[in-house]
Amino acid sequence: MPDLDIAKVQTPSNAYKIVKNAISGTLGGIAVCLIGHPFDTLKVRLQTQSVANPVYVGLRDCFIKTLRWEGIAGLYKGVGSPLVGQMFFRATLFTTYFQSQEFFKRNKDNHTRLNGSEYFRCGMYTGFIVSFIEGPIDLFKSKMQTEIMKVKQGQPASYRNVFHCASVISQKYGIRGIYQALPAVCLRNIPSNAFYFGSFEALMTYMTPKGGTTADLSASDLLLSGGIAGFLYWFVTYPTDVIKSAMQADASEVTKRKYPSILQCIRTLYQEEGWKRFYRGFTPCLMRSIPANAVMLFVVQKVRVLLKL
Repeated sequence: MPDLDIAKVQTPSNAYKIVKNAISGTLGGIAVCLIGHPFDTLKVRLQTQSVANPVYVGLRDCFIKTLRWEGIAGLYKGVGSPLVGQMFFRATLFTTYFQSQEFFKRNKDNHTRLNGSEYFRCGMYTGFIVSFIEGPIDLFKSKMQTEIMKVKQGQPASYRNVFHCASVISQKYGIRGIYQALPAVCLRNIPSNAFYFGSFEALMTYMTPKGGTTADLSASDLLLSGGIAGFLYWFVTYPTDVIKSAMQADASEVTKRKYPSILQCIRTLYQEEGWKRFYRGFTPCLMRSIPANAVMLFVVQKVRVLLKL
């Protein structure tokens, strides 16, 4: 007879588990967006501004000018896409990740923790799958976050808000426009999520009391594990995020793009400032990554405990 593990995937208990994972991911997405979006706005603007004619001379200048020109709302420019998108994206992210764990646990007791390499592989698979969700979210967000630089350089604004941006791009350029720079999104997401989830699980395993479970971890242990995981997500793969941001902020019209491919983008960016160009906006990114991911993973884990996952 065939293995019945596939049948287990279709049981009501597993369906409830998927729903609960989606709920925990959604709440985590709201938390990470509200805490991290202002830092992300500064990061994207510093990453994508012109080298020859920069609008900002550094992180402090970018922060001050954003407040002066746009107020607090400027720090949350484009937040509509990630807030709505992050709820859906994080639900997909964590559901995919925990379902990946189910695959590796198919011949093990459900409460047995995986080994380190298996968690890293779960993160890799998750990174690839969610790229198709995160790509459009990041695209619309990046387009809106860089609008102010075009306006300050004398160009007319292209979009009224993030939803208008999504509508214009989807109607004018179709699926190819929505998935602009998708290969660069995958280039960032696959290794970054491997380090993210792999390190988080490794730290939780290390901190779990002898004879206990991860549900016994203290709030400080969870926040520390999440903060370190968030730091590693960006520290290890940050240059790939610069490439992704540059390609997504590029022209939507294919024939007008400065970066038609990943290799061309790398060559062009390197010619501008050498390796320094690939670390522009690094400081606000790290400032965001630690608290935002600490809170998000804390929320996800606590909600999972409350939902008895």
